[in-house]
Amino acid sequence: MTPIILAFCAFLSTLVGGLFALKNTDRLHRILGYTAGVILGVIAFDILPEIFRSLQELHIDPTAPMVALVIGFLVFHIIEKSILLHHSQEADYGDHHHQHVGIASALALSGHSFLDGVGIGLGFQVDAKVGIAVAIAVLAHDFSDGLNTVTLMLMHKNTNKRAKALLALDALAPILGAALTSLIHISDKGLLVYLGFFAGFLLYIGASEILPEAHSKHSSYGTIGLTVLGAAFMFVVTRFI
Repeated sequence: MTPIILAFCAFLSTLVGGLFALKNTDRLHRILGYTAGVILGVIAFDILPEIFRSLQELHIDPTAPMVALVIGFLVFHIIEKSILLHHSQEADYGDHHHQHVGIASALALSGHSFLDGVGIGLGFQVDAKVGIAVAIAVLAHDFSDGLNTVTLMLMHKNTNKRAKALLALDALAPILGAALTSLIHISDKGLLVYLGFFAGFLLYIGASEILPEAHSKHSSYGTIGLTVLGAAFMFVVTRFI
């Protein structure tokens, strides 16, 4: 029952983050700048250190997680560019955004949130202290997950109604993941491969999607400062989890 309760807290954290983004659409470029910094911080101070630490403790060859990282980056790159390939001629007619790219990004984040819930449940299968530590880590970044879901949807010109629907899916995903853990077991190596894949996905959307969009029309030192602040925030958060 405890994993479900903590997953519900993750639901609330995600929801609050998404609603914050919806209420501040006029400052979306600044939110995007901050989000890019948070994503960089999550990769550098949370996911990669966890991968390296686990590889050392479990004496697992690092090849598979690092290959998964590259695959995660390339898979989303290929999906996005394949979608946009049909619209390449539109570049001659001005700046265009494609709603389905935002939906694909938001669905991928929902998949991550689902696995966050799985992580909480599996942590409690090992030990209550491990489960609580994982839950704290999830809560620390789920606010940004909700914010990222909404900003990716709005960035690609989806409606607020659609953004809210994907936000609801993202918020519910940890609860579903935690509930499923009574039926499944993921090996240590499998978890590391997942972490590598997700790090590659995050690296792509942060560097190739969110950060360029943050500066496309509103580039400023303020936005740059918020990117630095987002990375610094995740550094501080990861020191206490």
